[in-house]
Amino acid sequence: MPKLDHDTLELLLIAVAAICILFQTVLLSSMFFAVRKGIKSLTEQVDDLRSSAMPIIQHTRGFMERVTPTVEQTAKNVADISQSIKENTAKVSASASEIVERVNVQSSRVNTMISSALDAVDNAASFVAVAVDKPIRQFSGLLASVKAIVETLGASQPSQRTRPTAARPVSRAASGPADEAEPEAEPVL
Repeated sequence: MPKLDHDTLELLLIAVAAICILFQTVLLSSMFFAVRKGIKSLTEQVDDLRSSAMPIIQHTRGFMERVTPTVEQTAKNVADISQSIKENTAKVSASASEIVERVNVQSSRVNTMISSALDAVDNAASFVAVAVDKPIRQFSGLLASVKAIVETLGASQPSQRTRPTAARPVSRAASGPADEAEPEAEPVL
C-alpha cells in the first residue's frame, strides 16, 4: 500500500469536504424548493379559505350590526319586566299578609263566638238536667212510695191470698227492696 503523505491526506480531506458541501447544497436546495412549493400551496389554500370565509364574516358582521340594537332593547325590556315583577310580588305579598291577618282576626272572633255559644248550651243543659232531674227524682220517689203502699195494702188482705204464708218471701223478693225493709207490717193510713 502506498504510503500516504501529508499532501495526499490533505487532498483527500478536501475532496471529502467538497463532496459533503456539494451534498449539503443539493439537500438545502431541495428543502428550499419543497418549502417554497409548500408555502405556495398554503398561500393558495389560505386565499381560497379567505375568499369563502370573507362573505360569511361580512354577513355575520352585518347580522350583528342589525341584531345588536334589538338585543340591547330586549335586555332592557327584560330588566323592566323583572323590576315590575319584583314590585308586583311585593304588593301581592303585602296583600296576602293583610288577608292572612284578617283571616286570623276573624278566626279568633268566630272561635270566641262558638266557644260562647257552646258554653251557653252547656250551661242550659246543666240547668235543664238539674231542673228536670229533681222533679223526676221526686216523682220516682212518689211512685216508689205508692207502689210500696199498694203492695203493703195488698199483702195485708188475707182474702185475696191464695198461697200459704211460706210462699210469701218469694213474692217479697220479687217486689223489691222496699218490701224487705218492712216485714209484715200493718199499713199506716
